[in-house]
Amino acid sequence: MFGKKKQVSTIDKDQLELIEYAQKRIRQKKRLYLHFVVFLIGAVFLIIANTVLGIGKDFTIAGINWFVYGILIWLFLFIYHFINVFITNKFMGKDWEKLQLDKLVNQQQQRIDALKRDILKEESKIAQSQAYNESLLKGETVVKKKNSELTIIVAVGENNAIGKDNDLIWHLSNDLKRFKKLTNGHHIIMGRKTFESFPKPLPNRKHIVITRQDNYSVPDGVIVVNNLNDAIDAAQSDEQPFIIGGGEIYKQSMALADKLEITRVHASFKDADTFFPEIDKTIWKEVNRETNDADEKHAHAFSFITYMRK
Repeated sequence: MFGKKKQVSTIDKDQLELIEYAQKRIRQKKRLYLHFVVFLIGAVFLIIANTVLGIGKDFTIAGINWFVYGILIWLFLFIYHFINVFITNKFMGKDWEKLQLDKLVNQQQQRIDALKRDILKEESKIAQSQAYNESLLKGETVVKKKNSELTIIVAVGENNAIGKDNDLIWHLSNDLKRFKKLTNGHHIIMGRKTFESFPKPLPNRKHIVITRQDNYSVPDGVIVVNNLNDAIDAAQSDEQPFIIGGGEIYKQSMALADKLEITRVHASFKDADTFFPEIDKTIWKEVNRETNDADEKHAHAFSFITYMRK
């Protein structure tokens, strides 16, 4: 029920282009005021040059003084920039810039959250098929007795958090009692870090520890294997072996499990570093649910949920 997993945040190309375009438009709007000031100074210069210094008074185009053309052109530019600076800018000032950036950031975060969910799903699918694919490459087969019901048991938050620093991030007395009741007398399969999180082996259960370490030292009666296939083989005599963690073992066993015993803790835990794979409702069917409210012994409300493979 423990383990570690890193989260990956990704900004896709479309979102990056949106942000760059927004920044470019903001810079363009900021230049409008400078343009207006330049044209205003230019207009004042034209007026002074023509009326005070007398420059260009005798120069005409089609009988019309060049100054009239200059004023008409300037007037057009003045109106254009006046609208952009004083009308458009009124709706696109600092508050507008902040609003646009906030919208983009929110859109980006939504895309990132969607990508995270997709990544978790893909990782789950990859991990679920990994053991099978590796067994094919090695010429092995995953053997499970037809009457064996491989069961995953885990407590997870609403955001699929299951632990931090190889430990639980909550203490639910009834969940521990349920874990003991369900796993009592059975084989429990776990990763090395999960096994090391126990002060000592749990009584009346056969421990199977998966580790890549050679000559890993364990107490008498504990079985050490190198992969999930061997762990399942070692539990063949049990009609209901349990997968109890950690995060990587859960991912690998999702494709092989027949049953899920989930304690859904009704809270999200953002500081978690280990997460359970998303439960695909097209594969798993909920068959039982028991809801418990928070009380003096339980800081969070929680539900015991049983899923069976369809």
